[in-house]
Amino acid sequence: MTQAAGGYDAAVTGIGMVTAAGLDTAASWDRIRAGSGTAAGRVPALAGIPADIGCWIPDFDPAAVIGGRKAWRLDRSSQFAVAAAAEALADAGLRPADWEGDAGARVGVVLGSGIGGAATWEKQHSMLLDQGPGKVSAMLIPMLAINMPAGHIAMEIGARGPNFVTATACASGATAVGAARELLRGGHCDVVLTGGTEACLVPSIVSGFQQMGALSGRRDDPTAASRPFDVDRDGFVPAEGAAVLVLERPESARARGARIRAHISGYGASADAYNATAPEPRGAGAELALRAALKDAGVAPHAVDHVNAHGTATPLNDLMEARLIRRVLGGRSAVTSVKGVTGHSLGASGAVEVAVAALTMEQQLIPPTANLDSQDPQIDLDVVVKEARPADVEVAVSNSFGFGGQNAVVLLTRP
Repeated sequence: MTQAAGGYDAAVTGIGMVTAAGLDTAASWDRIRAGSGTAAGRVPALAGIPADIGCWIPDFDPAAVIGGRKAWRLDRSSQFAVAAAAEALADAGLRPADWEGDAGARVGVVLGSGIGGAATWEKQHSMLLDQGPGKVSAMLIPMLAINMPAGHIAMEIGARGPNFVTATACASGATAVGAARELLRGGHCDVVLTGGTEACLVPSIVSGFQQMGALSGRRDDPTAASRPFDVDRDGFVPAEGAAVLVLERPESARARGARIRAHISGYGASADAYNATAPEPRGAGAELALRAALKDAGVAPHAVDHVNAHGTATPLNDLMEARLIRRVLGGRSAVTSVKGVTGHSLGASGAVEVAVAALTMEQQLIPPTANLDSQDPQIDLDVVVKEARPADVEVAVSNSFGFGGQNAVVLLTRP
């Protein structure tokens, strides 16, 4: 697709993923594309609390990926981010060794995270209570701080350009992608690594979600627990993971012969200004973000072929989002939610879903929404179910919404 009037394209040249669906992009995509059920189970770290299921990543070995001497100094959220960034750079065919000197100052890192180093915080707080302040780790703050995943990526690859983390709750990963695109548009960077990471499957955080009634109660059937758009949906399944995308200017990517998976061509953000945890019922705030992304890209609503929905499987979110999509885009867009497979990785979810939308566009194949057995009759959408659907996807949007009324929409176009 050619550049939209008034818009700006950022080329997606690399993708790295660490999710409960797979330890890398290929494995994650294969399971998401199969849509065979939620990658959930009992989480050992949650043993003893009522909400003990989640989409965790038991086979992730940080020492093998990062190196043992480095891995122990990083919170799990940073470990995921560094691993995903390494895969994304390799996928893009970029070598950090080429960024010595001034070139490194043109490489930025923008990540999203909703909570930060929760596992480190909980462990060290227990240490404080049990053994006193003298036993608290000197590494607590650099492991806990929410900005550290971006900082550790920069240290690993020599990226000395703008470096920050966006924290817009469950919209954080999508917000980061939008901010990264602006660094390219404004001429501040030539390459930006962007995405999101989260690792907070710990008792305090999960219990908080449980107490507010946000989680699925299907403890005896974890693989069927996350049910976006289903009439029997009863809440989300918490997850961990990360996704990192490499963004470049299209002309630069083409000049070096890079594969361009998709273009990031539009972005919109807004606030509901309504409630701390519940979405505005009609999606009025989310509509502002969606329409802003369309305007930014110069794309008409009827031109959107596919929506990668926020689709949390909570009763309120799915109904609000369905009304929004139907009202703004009409009925032709094919919709899916990958959270039926991956669960809800909070601040990382928007990045995972933008990555999946880029793969969908590249392969012209829309993954199904897992566990959708009986679509809610109030949800009047063309939701892809049962199996992946081949489709001509020229324009896609990825929706992300978060507590505090945070809304972010990323619009992708086919190169």
